[in-house]
This record gives sequence, structure tokens and C-alpha cells, in this order.
Amino acid sequence: MKVFFHHDFFREYTADPAAEKGRLEPAYQVLKGRYPIADAIPCADSDILLVHTRSHLESVKRTPIVYDLAALAVGTAIAAAESAINGEMAFALCRPPGHHASPDHSWGFCYFNNVAIAVKRLLDAGKITSALVVDFDLHYGDGTVNSFQGDNRVTYWQGQSSKNFVQQMRAFLEQTESDLIAVSAGFDRHVRDWGGMLSTGDYGSIGSLLGTFSREKCGGRLFAVLEGGYNSLSMAESIQLFLQGLDTFS
Repeated sequence: MKVFFHHDFFREYTADPAAEKGRLEPAYQVLKGRYPIADAIPCADSDILLVHTRSHLESVKRTPIVYDLAALAVGTAIAAAESAINGEMAFALCRPPGHHASPDHSWGFCYFNNVAIAVKRLLDAGKITSALVVDFDLHYGDGTVNSFQGDNRVTYWQGQSSKNFVQQMRAFLEQTESDLIAVSAGFDRHVRDWGGMLSTGDYGSIGSLLGTFSREKCGGRLFAVLEGGYNSLSMAESIQLFLQGLDTFS
């Protein structure tokens, strides 16, 4: 397991909850002694244009600090995806999140769709022929769905918001095949976060389910990218359990 990160993600870039000071520091402190952490680099505009329109790209560029960090977040997701293709699962500890970013607009603290761009890049390069996007954030990833509308190479799954979420995921994975699994990893379903649903241990179970699926169905090709999660302490604990779960079989 490898973690991709950049210290610029500690910067405040706007006033929204995803940019709140101190949000990522606890997670970074938990992970840095347990996993190798590699510096990410910003993506190229050509990567962003794999999913987004030129007009959307230019609209984000009007706020340079937002553009800089959003492009860095995409680059972090791309690095994690490439690591997965090369045989090592990876987690992108990054912000801004991305799953509310559609080709021509964005909302919900998102600017560019980190997961969608990373997946599209692999598909266009012929490195995979299919991908499963599992989104366990509290909120529906409308941007990811819009990004792959009409593309039958990509399956998106999120499940219903309930305490049976882990069981729903297990049932879905049992009947699914894919070349790669991309995870929109939002931790705001936690009982101490906005969703008030899942325990820290549930995130370990989710990791174990996804790790097992990736090894049995797609050669261990899995990467995950941080989405939501606004209680920094419960998020750090849940990320740790999620990554540990990925390394174990359910």
C-alpha cells in the first residue's frame, strides 16, 4: 500500500469545509509512519480535458490557488491509479474532493473530478477495458455519473444511505466483474460526522471487502481517493482502518 500526498494540501484555499484548516493533519500523522508516502505532482491541463470542458477548466483557473490545488489533487489521483496498475494499491490523501465535478460544472466543494479523470486516462491509454467506481461518501457522486454517462466501460455504485451499507456493498460485489476498482473514499457517513451512520470499524470492513474483491476479480488493481469527511479525528481513524482492511481478506 502506498499513499500519495503533497504538503500543499495543508493550505487553506477557500472557506468551505473541505478546505478547513487542520482537516488533513490528523490523517497524515496517522499514515506517515505506517505507509510509504510519495509526493504527487500536478496534472496537465490535457488530463483535465479528458473529462472536463475547456470552459469549465478556464472558469476554475480564474481562482489561481483553487486551480493549483485542484490540479494537484488530480495529479495525486492519477499517481495512485498508476500505482494500482503497476501492482501496488494506493490511496490519494488529497483535496479538493471531486465527485461532484461534472464535465461542464461543479459544486459541493469540488472542482475537477479526480477519480473520473484518473479512470478515463487509464481507459484511453488501453491499460484497462473496464472500471468499477465504488463511492462510499455520504453524498451521491453526480459528477462521476455525469462524466461516464453512456460509457458502458464504467460501472458506478454507491448504495443506499443506511446502517446496512456494508451488507449492500457485499451483495453488489459478489455479482460484479471489473479490470480495476476506483474508490471515492468519503468518510462523512461516520457516526461522529454528518451522516451519523457508520462506525470506525465499518470502514475497516469496507476496506476488507474491497481488498478481497480487487484480489479475486481484478488482480489487486485498486486505488482510492479521499472525498468527504469533516470530523478530522474520526476521518483519520477511519482512513487508517480502511487501509488496514484493504490489506486483509474478508
